[in-house]
Amino acid sequence: MDTQFVYDLLGENAWLYISGTLVALWILVWLYRDSLEIEDIKDKYVFVTGCDSGFGNLLCKKLDRKGFRVLAGCLTEKGADDLKRVAGPYLKTILLDVTSLDSVQKAMEWTKKEVGEKGLWGVVNNAGRSLPMGPSEWMKVEDYHSTLKVNMNGVIAMTMTFLPLIKKAQGRIVNVASVLGRVAANGGGYCISKFAVESFSDCLRRDISYFGINVCIIEPGFFKTAVTSLDPIERELHRLWDQLTPEVRASYGDKYLDKYIKVQRLIMGAVCDSDLSKVTNCMEHALTAAYPRTRYSAGWDAKLIWIPLSYMPSCVVDIGLKLVLPRPSKSV
Repeated sequence: MDTQFVYDLLGENAWLYISGTLVALWILVWLYRDSLEIEDIKDKYVFVTGCDSGFGNLLCKKLDRKGFRVLAGCLTEKGADDLKRVAGPYLKTILLDVTSLDSVQKAMEWTKKEVGEKGLWGVVNNAGRSLPMGPSEWMKVEDYHSTLKVNMNGVIAMTMTFLPLIKKAQGRIVNVASVLGRVAANGGGYCISKFAVESFSDCLRRDISYFGINVCIIEPGFFKTAVTSLDPIERELHRLWDQLTPEVRASYGDKYLDKYIKVQRLIMGAVCDSDLSKVTNCMEHALTAAYPRTRYSAGWDAKLIWIPLSYMPSCVVDIGLKLVLPRPSKSV
């Protein structure tokens, strides 16, 4: 079939029709490939961190019902006991503090005994903290470190310590970042740590792909969890404000804190989604899909606001935040 025959058959818009057909075929192939799942789920072990509540807790229950051998890292005894009470006999818990290398090492040794020669199919680095968040000038060095220790150092420590077990199973590493790892919308360690998770995951994926290991990044939008609870956010903002010098407080003005808190309430009320399964469904797909995606964006605000904003010029985000956040009284 020559080119002239195609033109005669389809007319002057031939290449438009051909391009549309190829795009449609590509979408169909992608959807089919995306729907394929792994086999022998009941023989696979998955370790999840941060399982006391929120995404990690819900994910463990979902994976347990699906048939995975779930190993849940909980920060507290209460969190571990509550999870065991509602799970099946194949879900096991261990106390884990991701900021402690000793605790991470003990968890790895325990996991090694549990998985045996099968290796570890997946590790989900879900444990994280958000506070303190606020204007950058309000932070002390230790305020940054308290968040970075969990969200950045904890992810790196867990991944590198458990990597030999993942390598044995040719499994998955699922790192929970955030849309705020794509758009830096506030000060403090949270955005910094999530940008770090994105970078670490990208570098790791490229380095270990030769060994059959997939590294997936989850980028949730704003959801109603302990991380976005207003009471702790406001308490931390008051603490940060109280530790400022009189000169710095004067530069922002007496009413700045109240205005800032009012904006936080407005944002959290407008964008926070209560359906946590939108995130855990992404985590589950990353663990069960034959061909997992590199990145998963969860939540309507992630898809419609934050991810598009991350491709915009920096000035667009700068102007948007200036329009939303209050202005210091002594700004120039």
